[in-house]
Amino acid sequence: MKELQDLFMSEAKKYHVLPIDDRSFERLNAKLAGRPDLMAGRNSLTLYNGAPGMVENAFINVKNTSFTITAKLDKSNSANGVVICQGGRFGGWSLYMKGGKPIFHYNWLGKERYTIASKESVPAGNVTVKLKFDYSGGGMGKSAVASIFINDKQVAQGNIAKTHAVIFCTDETADIGRDDATPVTEDYKAWDNKFTGTLQKVTIDLEQKSKAVAYNSRKR
Repeated sequence: MKELQDLFMSEAKKYHVLPIDDRSFERLNAKLAGRPDLMAGRNSLTLYNGAPGMVENAFINVKNTSFTITAKLDKSNSANGVVICQGGRFGGWSLYMKGGKPIFHYNWLGKERYTIASKESVPAGNVTVKLKFDYSGGGMGKSAVASIFINDKQVAQGNIAKTHAVIFCTDETADIGRDDATPVTEDYKAWDNKFTGTLQKVTIDLEQKSKAVAYNSRKR
């Protein structure tokens, strides 16, 4: 047995297997695992309408941190549909319009749902809709407070008791101007949720000082 162990370690060193990473779910998160990340070091991402299908490792990481979504749009009186979303029926979030009012929905693993909805309609014309996601900190997957603003006026706020710590979904994506595949919320239909106004751009800004979780690599 000792000879086999020594041989394994010799071959592992020769073929760059070491250090052996025995973590499980942490390895799904590039930042936690310490592997290359397309969005590493980025604190802001601006997207435009017609940019669907962004897999999680190609999208800015909004887990375990505070962030702000700022959507610049031109709304007609009938504008409804998804502004931006990530994930699907079994985990994710969505900022959308229904009845001319902005709504934020957070879907925790398909088990718990949190909806923050404005009672005020978005006025016609050029308008800014903002979602502030204030993460409580103190570890991974903790609570948050979500607030909705219309032209810098706060119109809704609500608590989110649980958040995704490592991954939203392996086979769903982030989408701008619609929610592809399974919907994050049943408040709109699958494949029939395209934003009907004019979506100029959407910017996601991560909080930089923060309550964001500090990731410590494990020494081996």
